Amino acid sequence: MRADLIIHSIGQLVTPGSQPQRGGQLGTLTVLRDAALAVRDGLVADLGPAARIRAQWQAPQELDAEGMVAIPGFVDPHTHALYCGDRAAEFELRVQGKSYLEIMAAGGGIMATVRRVRAASLQELVAETLPRLQAMLAHGTTTAEIKTGYGLETASELKMLAAWLELDRATPLELVPTFLGAHALPEEFRHDPQAYVDLVAEEMLPQVKEWWQEHAAGRPLPFVDVFCEQGAFDLAQTRRILTRARQLGYPLKVHADEFEPLGGTLLAVELGAASADHLVHTPPDQIAILGRSSTVAVALPCTPFGLAEREYTPAQQILARDGLLALATDLNPGTAWCESMQFPLALACRFMGLTPAQALCAATINAAAALKMAGRVGSLQPGMQADLALLEVPDYRHLGYRFGTNLVAMVVKKGRVVWPR
Repeated sequence: MRADLIIHSIGQLVTPGSQPQRGGQLGTLTVLRDAALAVRDGLVADLGPAARIRAQWQAPQELDAEGMVAIPGFVDPHTHALYCGDRAAEFELRVQGKSYLEIMAAGGGIMATVRRVRAASLQELVAETLPRLQAMLAHGTTTAEIKTGYGLETASELKMLAAWLELDRATPLELVPTFLGAHALPEEFRHDPQAYVDLVAEEMLPQVKEWWQEHAAGRPLPFVDVFCEQGAFDLAQTRRILTRARQLGYPLKVHADEFEPLGGTLLAVELGAASADHLVHTPPDQIAILGRSSTVAVALPCTPFGLAEREYTPAQQILARDGLLALATDLNPGTAWCESMQFPLALACRFMGLTPAQALCAATINAAAALKMAGRVGSLQPGMQADLALLEVPDYRHLGYRFGTNLVAMVVKKGRVVWPR
């Protein structure tokens, strides 16, 4: 049989199945030793013992994995990677004792980045973001969500979407868009928050849909997300925006319960959102309801780490209630400038009680479910995209065990080598 590429001499080929893993099933992996994988038309055609694959398949290109570990490419389902500038001065304020909400109330935080993005040209926005995406790819991420939300006015939000399109064309990293016009209350609306909610619901959402259909024809509509949190948007405002988005045909996400439990998790379940993200302070009764739903709980351990907080997403409670748990970086300029999905795995093992196997599944097949991409990415099963990372380690459990260095030696996207070290 003919393939386009054979990757052989894999020390460990490690993969979850093709479906998301709930509750106690999280961490179910197939581990093949001395393995090989055949790729055809950008998809996994076959995998198994190296001797069988090499006997049954022929390909014009062969790649010797030299005893490395092969895993599915990471799926990062929550990032704010598209921005200009930095907030290093705020980091200094935080280590001196100022809280995230205090900095935000004083005009810093999200609004500091908003001012930079509004002033930037499209070309500047693309040029500053592209190196971050290249770093994500180099650390093994092959699919990533990217949010808008640093424009907070119609023209600047559309500029961010235009930058997203350019970046999607410029990198092999597969990008998934999210419109986050309701990320924070812009300064010009601080005395009339309801007027901004009306603007998002009645002007931005229809215009974004019209713009998307004109400039990204044939692509699915972006997700719509809202930061449901004290100091951002309350539950009623979040409901208004997400209900309108659903009426317009957008898929949904929600930032919820990062600092205060305002009910965003229950709203996510009610509206059928793909994911509810953060969930650091979600009450147990709401976790139980989440566990009976198809909404994925996306944990962002880099964020409490970045804020020097002691509480993390209660992963064990979510799993005990049969929930779907995923991991993401939350890459952003304020609290979690982290391009590597390897680091949230390490944090999840230490502060959320996950095993390396559970963390890997949460960062691949369950993360794909948070983007409605399960069955396509996040696993190395026949018929799925040939997206994988080769790790220069003897055992996959070095993920989680090690941190602060890049374990990835090579990245393959849709059957093509896109990052060699």
